[in-house]
Amino acid sequence: MSTDLNVTLFAGVVPPDGEEPLAEAAGAVLARAGYALKHGGYNGLMEAAARGAAPHGVPITAITLADRPDWGALNPHVTTTVYAPTMGARLHAYLDDADLVVAMGGGVGTLHELTAALYYATTIRSLPVRLLGPTACRLSAFLRAEGWLMESPTRPLGFLRELPDAEALEEDLKALDAGRCGR
Repeated sequence: MSTDLNVTLFAGVVPPDGEEPLAEAAGAVLARAGYALKHGGYNGLMEAAARGAAPHGVPITAITLADRPDWGALNPHVTTTVYAPTMGARLHAYLDDADLVVAMGGGVGTLHELTAALYYATTIRSLPVRLLGPTACRLSAFLRAEGWLMESPTRPLGFLRELPDAEALEEDLKALDAGRCGR
């Protein structure tokens, strides 16, 4: 499948309970909408999303560190690998040409990537960020309640949406597509 759109998925290697089917469904929804998938390339939710996207023929790119610790083998659905020289370069490889970021539950690495995306979307360029699934939605609620994530005149949060499931993601993608076509 030819695609002009790129989605970066930030998601954990240790899936939160019950979220692996959601990741697989999300991968399929994103691929059907024409998004090439970029993620860390490892197992867990990343592999589930890649498994959902793979039958649709979209590129699935793993972005990892050139001198990485032993994070294990890449998942079998990866079609291309990018080896970044530093963590900063890795984050830029995820974000610089992304048309959309989708974040799901994960550990400290996923949290690091998500906070980089939030910062990027408020300071570098407008970039839609979607928090998908119960774990990511709970994180958003916590960050908002504790004042870590708040809207201000100089930092609007219109780029950020919480989506509970794959159906909400699919509807959101239609709205994003309509917005792109209306420009």
